Amino acid sequence: MKKVMFISSTGGHLTELLELEKIFGKYDYHIITEKTKSNINLKNKYINRINFLVYGTKDHILIYPFKLIINCFKSLYFYLKIKPDFIVTTGAHTAGPMCMIGKIFGSKIIYIETFANINSKTITGKLIYKFADLFIVQWESMLKLYPKATYGGWIF
Repeated sequence: MKKVMFISSTGGHLTELLELEKIFGKYDYHIITEKTKSNINLKNKYINRINFLVYGTKDHILIYPFKLIINCFKSLYFYLKIKPDFIVTTGAHTAGPMCMIGKIFGSKIIYIETFANINSKTITGKLIYKFADLFIVQWESMLKLYPKATYGGWIF
């Protein structure tokens, strides 16, 4: 059975990612997201199948670089522990390091650009588009910005 890591930051990106729950059971899956008060209860739903990174929003400019470094090391640890064949992500910043690590170690990267963007690229999308094995957009208009992407329709 293929090992699939599903990773995203918290909030809307995680909401989109969890819309894929109906396919989780087809794989040896694992979820990675940021630890917040609003999603810590997911550890009860996804017992032994979820791990958390440090919540690291860009709103805290002075602290963010340190949280990013911590999350890079935690991502490497989780990657080596799980050893996924595929990494599926809806973004954002927490997913970038994991996708880079995965690419280095040979995982296939599937990136789903957020539903929230109709006419502009996300920072993480710009970065991962360059090396993703499959880059999916949820709006046909985004194909103009990402010509090699696949239109997948809405995740909701």
